[in-house]
Amino acid sequence: MNKNNPLQYFDINKEMRSQLKYQKPCVIWLTGISGAGKSTLANALDKKLYTMGKHTHVLDGDNVRNGLCSDLGFSDEDRKENIRRVAEVAKLMIDAGLIVITAFISPFREDRQFARSLFDHNEFIEVFVDAPMQVAEERDVKGFYKKARKGKIQDFTGVSSLYEVPLNANLRINHQDSLEESVDKITTLLYDYDKRST
Repeated sequence: MNKNNPLQYFDINKEMRSQLKYQKPCVIWLTGISGAGKSTLANALDKKLYTMGKHTHVLDGDNVRNGLCSDLGFSDEDRKENIRRVAEVAKLMIDAGLIVITAFISPFREDRQFARSLFDHNEFIEVFVDAPMQVAEERDVKGFYKKARKGKIQDFTGVSSLYEVPLNANLRINHQDSLEESVDKITTLLYDYDKRST
């Protein structure tokens, strides 16, 4: 990567696009182990924000790995590159004035901190979707945990690969919270962030 290339200037900027959409762009970064409920929560939150007239987009781990990151595996290095790419795409979407919801395991604190570092103050909201391993395995309709425990899937987070629990997440969603309660918690936090920026 060459970080020394000069950036091209354009007259229409992030602030102008945000004003056009009547919203403050930000990233709502959902992190948690496989089966914690990130994608389900992202979908419900996206629908809620849509009904509120917000301009949003969801970046989901499974979907991104079918396109942008289809060349990556699940080694620590590939996971880091996966999150780097996602964070850079989210940054472009923020520049477009969108509210971006990401649903990625993103197991390493260092990578989540890197993602946060790309954004301005109050533009990055880390949400820890917290579910015990037992609960996540019970929700595992795709059978990933069973395969991982039998050694059929290598580098599986929580089984053969580490998940580093967030130490300073902006919000923790408990697995016992209903989907509606979880969405309400995030939208309330989003509203607080909007007020701080005005």
